[in-house]
Amino acid sequence: MVDGLKMINILYEDNHLLVVEKPVNIPIQEDESKDIDLLTLCKEDLKKRYDKPGNVYLGLVHRLDRPVGGVVVFAKTSKAASRLSEQVRTHQFKKIYHAVICNGHFKESGTLVDYLVKDEKRNMVKVSNEKDSKAKKAILHYHILKQKNDLSYVEIELETGRSHQIRVQFASRNAPLWADQRYNPNAKEHSQIALWATSLTFFHPVSKEEITIVSKPPKEFPWTILEEV
Repeated sequence: MVDGLKMINILYEDNHLLVVEKPVNIPIQEDESKDIDLLTLCKEDLKKRYDKPGNVYLGLVHRLDRPVGGVVVFAKTSKAASRLSEQVRTHQFKKIYHAVICNGHFKESGTLVDYLVKDEKRNMVKVSNEKDSKAKKAILHYHILKQKNDLSYVEIELETGRSHQIRVQFASRNAPLWADQRYNPNAKEHSQIALWATSLTFFHPVSKEEITIVSKPPKEFPWTILEEV
């Protein structure tokens, strides 16, 4: 592996797919920060491991916010990219996240439905209403796995994949994610947001076999509240 990928865990790979565990605080593709990004790192790794000449193709199928870690799938061929992108568009990707939320008082399981609008200049999202022509409908389903003091460990299944969706939907209900410096006014400056892309289920673009890839959150606070008695 190239030096930049020494700390990146490859979860699955074949001739059509590359699935990795995205580290926190690495952008998934090049952005205005010009920091090294995951897509570039993976391309460099493929080029070196397989001694490929010229540019390496790697298709970006879906995204995670920069501070979020977990499962990310890339396509190694344009055909795979097209077929996977269609699954994303038609909501065939099953995306499971784990999060730790603050101050939340929710029933054990439920569904959150909102209409979200993104301010591109500020890179912020807010809740609007269905009459807003710029708003996009956002739906998620959640199940609380454990509660301790004012923290709740939550499993989330996304039905839609809107920008900052999980973060905004919970924050708008006075239950922001732990250490979310964008939507939690009480977040500590140097803490890491407690949001992790735990599993991804989709159909292989060639074999059509259903695949589930899993990545567990780090064993550190506040994730460890699930393990505490």
